Amino acid sequence: MHDPFQADSAVYKTLLESTKAIPWKIDWASMTFAYIGPQIEPLLGWTQQSWISANDWAERIHEEDRERVVNFCIAQSQSGIDHEADYRALTADGRYVWIRDVVHVLRNAAGETEALVGFMFDISERKKTEEQLLALQKQLEEYSYKDGLTGINNRRMFDSVLEVEWASAQRSRRPLSLILLDIDFFKQFNDHYGHIQGDDCLRRVAEALEAAVVRPRDCVARFGGEEFVLVLPETDAESAKQIAERCRKLVGHLRIPHEQSKVAQLLTLSLGVGTIIPEAHDSPMAFIEAVDRLLYQAKQQGRDRLLQGHCSSGEEGACQA
Repeated sequence: MHDPFQADSAVYKTLLESTKAIPWKIDWASMTFAYIGPQIEPLLGWTQQSWISANDWAERIHEEDRERVVNFCIAQSQSGIDHEADYRALTADGRYVWIRDVVHVLRNAAGETEALVGFMFDISERKKTEEQLLALQKQLEEYSYKDGLTGINNRRMFDSVLEVEWASAQRSRRPLSLILLDIDFFKQFNDHYGHIQGDDCLRRVAEALEAAVVRPRDCVARFGGEEFVLVLPETDAESAKQIAERCRKLVGHLRIPHEQSKVAQLLTLSLGVGTIIPEAHDSPMAFIEAVDRLLYQAKQQGRDRLLQGHCSSGEEGACQA
């Protein structure tokens, strides 16, 4: 491989080869390396002499990156456009190093591509930091949609899911059901057993509610305080009632003592269950309020029970028990 630098550029060449960046040059007509800096061997393990053609470069790109990077670089080079590309380069011992290739296109007097010159930079540490930041961002996004205490969906996620499923129900003309439920006399539970036991109770109830649903689209969320909500897409009234009863049964199986309850010596639930096929003039908020009224009526009628209503479009937000 011959040296592309002129004899009077020895100082410049020494300067290039003392940097961490790896200089290189490819002859466009022959697609062969005219030069690659000696820094390539400490970084990737491949000797200078092993970089003969552009094919050697392509074969040492991770197979998941290869087609994208090679096609992009060829297209940009043919068009005479300077460019850069990030990819994982294979080392001689089988590892991968993240590389950023910065490419300058040399053209002749006719404007045709004559050669490519550039620098390879090791950006592994930068990529590692980027990946850590992305993971942190994903974690923060998950936290923003998860209830910090129980680990289930929070009110923000509930609002987002209901918006999507409401629109879907309007398009498909399939029923959408909602279950709002409350832990009976939870304030008295907290006052008697303490907030640590109260928090544990909320977590256990949340786990039981998640076990009550099986379909991926079903959403269980903490609505606020001791109140929870279930969004059940494509679920008719009878199926919604069965799921609500399952919630009561699973919480009952926990057998959480509640000596201060006025309805039982174990923890119980009150539930409001509503089903609707939403029309254009209906609103999700009115539906929530209607189901919340059913929950309130269940409490007024003695708690430890569910009250179900069919929500019709005739009277916006109305659920007839």
